[in-house]
Amino acid sequence: MDYKIIALDIDGTLTNSQKEITPRTRYAIIDAQKMGKKVVIASGRHPMGIQSIARDLLLDRYEGYIMAFNGGKILDCTTGQTIVSKDFPKEYLSDILGVLKESNLSVHTYDDKKIITGGTLNDYSNVERDILKMEMVVVEDFAANIPEKINKLLLSGEPAEIDKYNEILAKRYDGLLDVYKSAPYFLEIMPFGVTKGSMLPMLLEKLGFTNEEMIAFGDNYNDITMIGYAGFGVAMGNAEEDVKKIANYVCESNDADGVAKTLEKYVLKSNI
Repeated sequence: MDYKIIALDIDGTLTNSQKEITPRTRYAIIDAQKMGKKVVIASGRHPMGIQSIARDLLLDRYEGYIMAFNGGKILDCTTGQTIVSKDFPKEYLSDILGVLKESNLSVHTYDDKKIITGGTLNDYSNVERDILKMEMVVVEDFAANIPEKINKLLLSGEPAEIDKYNEILAKRYDGLLDVYKSAPYFLEIMPFGVTKGSMLPMLLEKLGFTNEEMIAFGDNYNDITMIGYAGFGVAMGNAEEDVKKIANYVCESNDADGVAKTLEKYVLKSNI
């Protein structure tokens, strides 16, 4: 199959355990773009946590795209224009905060430049800050101190408590919001219907591609819809078992250049 579009998660996929993109992976992605392939970086991150990676991979030069907030905001790297932005329905915010009142979880959202955090500050909040390299502002009254329009909520905390509230919130907002883990210590709360897999069709239609022409890479629960939607869905060797089960192919881990080796084999068709 002549794959024309490559969708890539960041953490645990594009980057290794040191949060770095190896030279081999970088060159493979750039070489694919030189062949005319389009690259989409699809992540739960805020755009500010993706843009430096996009520039390093030359997505601005080769007309690549960013899918931030798990698809809640899609940006054209060449023009800087926002193609799609899905707002979080804030009518549920008060109820969500009430459910979380007795928890030890931190709740986060974002403006253009800052992470806004409420609840009990925990070590995993600092993980988000360090990944995005954004200022984090802790507020007492979360609802009163967030922008009029937001794209998602992120909960952080101990994995066991994240699992507990994943079950509670997914059941409570079934059919109203999408709730899923992006890491053992992160729980995403998104507008209903906003996942990587559900938002990619809009971009593919704009580009004139089909899902059969897409190869997608991921490692965690928020990548499942994207991997399942792609014509060739690739789970990293370090991926969660549930992700591997729905993939067409399991490649080497993010610490063993799994993305690069797969692109070399199926896209670049090299003999490396």
